[in-house]
Amino acid sequence: MPRKAILVGATGLVGGHLLHLLLNDPAYEQVTALVRRPLLMNNDKLVQRVVDFERFEETSGDWEADDVFLCLGTTIAVAGSREKFHRVDHDYTVEVARLAKKRGALRAGLVSSIGAAVGASSFYLRVKGETERDVEGLGFESLEIARPSLLVGERKEKRRGEAAGIAVTRAVSFAMVGALRAYRPIGADRVAAGLLRAVLAGDLGRHVRAYDDIIALTS
Repeated sequence: MPRKAILVGATGLVGGHLLHLLLNDPAYEQVTALVRRPLLMNNDKLVQRVVDFERFEETSGDWEADDVFLCLGTTIAVAGSREKFHRVDHDYTVEVARLAKKRGALRAGLVSSIGAAVGASSFYLRVKGETERDVEGLGFESLEIARPSLLVGERKEKRRGEAAGIAVTRAVSFAMVGALRAYRPIGADRVAAGLLRAVLAGDLGRHVRAYDDIIALTS
Protein backbone atom coordinates (compact mmCIF):
# COMPACT_ATOMS: atom_id res chain seq x y z
CA MET A 1 0.00 0.00 0.00
CA PRO A 2 1.16 3.58 -0.68
CA ARG A 3 2.72 5.20 2.36
CA LYS A 4 2.55 8.61 4.00
CA ALA A 5 5.73 10.32 5.17
CA ILE A 6 6.41 13.15 7.58
CA LEU A 7 9.61 15.13 7.06
CA VAL A 8 11.14 17.72 9.34
CA GLY A 9 14.27 19.58 8.26
CA ALA A 10 13.29 19.87 4.59
CA THR A 11 15.35 23.04 4.10
CA GLY A 12 18.55 21.43 5.37
CA LEU A 13 21.27 19.73 3.38
CA VAL A 14 20.14 16.12 3.84
CA GLY A 15 16.48 16.99 4.30
CA GLY A 16 16.34 18.89 1.02
CA HIS A 17 17.63 15.90 -0.91
CA LEU A 18 15.31 13.60 1.00
CA LEU A 19 12.28 15.73 0.17
CA HIS A 20 12.90 15.36 -3.56
CA LEU A 21 13.51 11.62 -3.20
CA LEU A 22 10.29 11.13 -1.26
CA LEU A 23 8.25 13.11 -3.79
CA ASN A 24 9.63 10.99 -6.62
CA ASP A 25 9.31 7.63 -4.89
CA PRO A 26 6.17 5.67 -5.89
CA ALA A 27 6.13 4.06 -2.44
CA TYR A 28 4.75 7.34 -1.05
CA GLU A 29 1.39 8.84 -1.89
CA GLN A 30 1.79 11.85 0.41
CA VAL A 31 4.72 13.73 1.91
CA THR A 32 4.03 16.23 4.69
CA ALA A 33 6.82 18.73 5.32
CA LEU A 34 6.81 20.47 8.69
CA VAL A 35 8.38 23.87 8.08
CA ARG A 36 8.79 27.27 9.72
CA ARG A 37 8.25 29.08 6.42
CA PRO A 38 6.53 27.88 3.23
CA LEU A 39 8.72 26.09 0.70
CA LEU A 40 8.86 27.69 -2.73
CA MET A 41 7.72 24.58 -4.55
CA ASN A 42 4.57 22.76 -5.56
CA ASN A 43 3.94 19.06 -5.98
CA ASP A 44 0.72 17.07 -5.96
CA LYS A 45 2.12 14.77 -3.26
CA LEU A 46 3.45 17.58 -1.04
CA VAL A 47 1.54 18.93 1.95
CA GLN A 48 3.19 21.81 3.78
CA ARG A 49 2.48 22.52 7.43
CA VAL A 50 3.88 25.81 8.72
CA VAL A 51 4.46 25.21 12.42
CA ASP A 52 5.68 26.98 15.53
CA PHE A 53 8.01 24.45 17.10
CA GLU A 54 7.56 26.10 20.49
CA ARG A 55 3.86 25.16 20.26
CA PHE A 56 4.33 22.21 17.97
CA GLU A 57 1.38 19.93 18.65
CA GLU A 58 -1.20 22.71 18.59
CA THR A 59 0.16 24.34 15.40
CA SER A 60 1.11 21.29 13.32
CA GLY A 61 -2.39 20.53 12.05
CA ASP A 62 -3.98 17.17 11.37
CA TRP A 63 -1.87 14.55 9.64
CA GLU A 64 -1.12 10.86 9.69
CA ALA A 65 2.13 9.08 9.00
CA ASP A 66 3.57 5.68 8.28
CA ASP A 67 7.17 6.90 8.30
CA VAL A 68 8.83 9.93 9.90
CA PHE A 69 12.13 11.40 8.73
CA LEU A 70 13.99 13.54 11.27
CA CYS A 71 16.55 15.79 9.60
CA LEU A 72 16.70 18.81 11.89
CA GLY A 73 20.21 20.00 12.58
CA THR A 74 22.14 23.14 13.38
CA THR A 75 25.36 24.16 15.11
CA ILE A 76 25.97 25.99 18.34
CA ALA A 77 27.33 28.95 16.34
CA VAL A 78 24.22 29.15 14.16
CA ALA A 79 21.80 28.53 17.03
CA GLY A 80 23.49 31.17 19.18
CA SER A 81 23.97 29.17 22.38
CA ARG A 82 24.22 25.66 23.73
CA GLU A 83 20.71 25.90 25.10
CA LYS A 84 19.23 26.89 21.72
CA PHE A 85 21.23 24.19 19.96
CA HIS A 86 19.84 21.59 22.37
CA ARG A 87 16.34 22.95 21.84
CA VAL A 88 16.53 22.46 18.06
CA ASP A 89 18.59 19.31 17.72
CA HIS A 90 17.10 17.42 20.64
CA ASP A 91 13.80 18.85 21.84
CA TYR A 92 12.22 19.66 18.48
CA THR A 93 13.37 16.38 16.97
CA VAL A 94 12.03 14.26 19.82
CA GLU A 95 8.74 16.17 19.90
CA VAL A 96 8.15 15.60 16.18
CA ALA A 97 9.01 11.92 16.59
CA ARG A 98 6.70 11.59 19.58
CA LEU A 99 3.73 13.10 17.77
CA ALA A 100 4.42 11.07 14.62
CA LYS A 101 4.43 7.89 16.71
CA LYS A 102 1.18 8.96 18.35
CA ARG A 103 -0.36 9.46 14.90
CA GLY A 104 0.56 6.09 13.52
CA ALA A 105 4.19 6.13 12.39
CA LEU A 106 5.91 2.78 12.89
CA ARG A 107 9.19 3.58 11.11
CA ALA A 108 11.59 6.43 11.74
CA GLY A 109 14.73 7.68 10.04
CA LEU A 110 17.06 10.00 11.98
CA VAL A 111 20.06 11.95 10.73
CA SER A 112 22.66 12.01 13.52
CA SER A 113 26.46 12.22 13.46
CA ILE A 114 29.45 9.93 13.63
CA GLY A 115 30.63 9.83 17.23
CA ALA A 116 27.19 10.49 18.72
CA ALA A 117 27.06 9.14 22.28
CA VAL A 118 25.35 10.09 25.51
CA GLY A 119 28.72 10.00 27.26
CA ALA A 120 30.66 11.94 24.61
CA SER A 121 32.99 14.68 25.84
CA SER A 122 31.84 16.94 22.99
CA PHE A 123 28.60 18.78 23.81
CA TYR A 124 27.53 18.52 20.15
CA LEU A 125 27.99 14.74 20.04
CA ARG A 126 26.46 14.32 23.49
CA VAL A 127 23.26 16.04 22.35
CA LYS A 128 23.20 13.86 19.23
CA GLY A 129 23.54 10.80 21.44
CA GLU A 130 20.74 11.96 23.74
CA THR A 131 18.51 12.54 20.71
CA GLU A 132 19.18 9.02 19.43
CA ARG A 133 18.42 7.57 22.86
CA ASP A 134 15.18 9.48 23.32
CA VAL A 135 13.85 8.80 19.81
CA GLU A 136 14.62 5.11 20.32
CA GLY A 137 12.76 5.25 23.63
CA LEU A 138 9.54 6.13 21.83
CA GLY A 139 9.29 2.54 20.61
CA PHE A 140 9.22 2.67 16.81
CA GLU A 141 9.10 -0.77 15.21
CA SER A 142 12.00 0.26 12.99
CA LEU A 143 14.51 3.03 13.70
CA GLU A 144 17.21 3.83 11.16
CA ILE A 145 19.97 6.19 12.30
CA ALA A 146 22.36 7.70 9.75
CA ARG A 147 25.70 8.73 11.27
CA PRO A 148 27.65 10.60 8.60
CA SER A 149 30.81 12.57 9.19
CA LEU A 150 31.30 15.81 7.23
CA LEU A 151 28.53 16.33 4.68
CA VAL A 152 29.39 17.37 1.14
CA GLY A 153 26.90 19.61 -0.64
CA GLU A 154 25.75 23.19 -1.09
CA ARG A 155 24.25 24.59 2.08
CA LYS A 156 21.99 27.62 2.16
CA GLU A 157 23.81 28.62 5.33
CA LYS A 158 27.59 28.62 5.59
CA ARG A 159 29.09 26.81 8.57
CA ARG A 160 32.37 28.19 9.83
CA GLY A 161 35.29 25.88 9.18
CA GLU A 162 33.23 23.21 7.45
CA ALA A 163 34.58 23.82 3.93
CA ALA A 164 38.16 23.68 5.19
CA GLY A 165 37.43 20.52 7.12
CA ILE A 166 35.95 18.84 4.06
CA ALA A 167 38.91 19.87 1.91
CA VAL A 168 41.41 18.48 4.40
CA THR A 169 39.60 15.19 4.99
CA ARG A 170 39.02 14.71 1.26
CA ALA A 171 42.74 15.16 0.67
CA VAL A 172 43.62 12.45 3.18
CA SER A 173 40.56 10.22 2.82
CA PHE A 174 42.59 7.60 0.94
CA ALA A 175 44.50 7.05 4.18
CA MET A 176 41.34 6.83 6.30
CA VAL A 177 41.06 3.06 6.55
CA GLY A 178 39.67 0.67 9.11
CA ALA A 179 37.70 2.46 11.81
CA LEU A 180 38.71 5.82 10.32
CA ARG A 181 36.62 5.13 7.19
CA ALA A 182 33.56 6.23 9.16
CA TYR A 183 35.04 9.77 9.23
CA ARG A 184 35.32 10.17 5.47
CA PRO A 185 33.26 13.04 3.99
CA ILE A 186 30.11 11.85 2.24
CA GLY A 187 27.60 13.46 -0.08
CA ALA A 188 24.40 14.62 1.57
CA ASP A 189 22.50 13.16 -1.38
CA ARG A 190 23.90 9.71 -0.58
CA VAL A 191 22.97 10.03 3.07
CA ALA A 192 19.40 10.93 2.09
CA ALA A 193 19.16 8.06 -0.39
CA GLY A 194 20.64 5.56 2.05
CA LEU A 195 18.32 6.61 4.86
CA LEU A 196 15.27 6.34 2.60
CA ARG A 197 16.22 2.87 1.39
CA ALA A 198 16.87 1.69 4.93
CA VAL A 199 13.52 2.99 6.20
CA LEU A 200 11.65 1.44 3.28
CA ALA A 201 13.30 -1.91 4.02
CA GLY A 202 11.57 -1.80 7.40
CA ASP A 203 14.04 -3.97 9.31
CA LEU A 204 12.80 -4.33 12.87
CA GLY A 205 14.75 -2.74 15.69
CA ARG A 206 17.43 -0.04 15.81
CA HIS A 207 20.05 0.15 13.09
CA VAL A 208 22.99 2.58 12.88
CA ARG A 209 24.30 3.36 9.39
CA ALA A 210 27.76 4.89 9.15
CA TYR A 211 29.88 5.60 6.05
CA ASP A 212 30.30 2.04 4.74
CA ASP A 213 26.65 1.17 5.37
CA ILE A 214 25.44 4.26 3.52
CA ILE A 215 27.75 3.54 0.59
CA ALA A 216 26.46 -0.06 0.45
CA LEU A 217 22.83 1.08 0.57
CA THR A 218 23.34 3.46 -2.34
CA SER A 219 25.61 1.39 -4.59
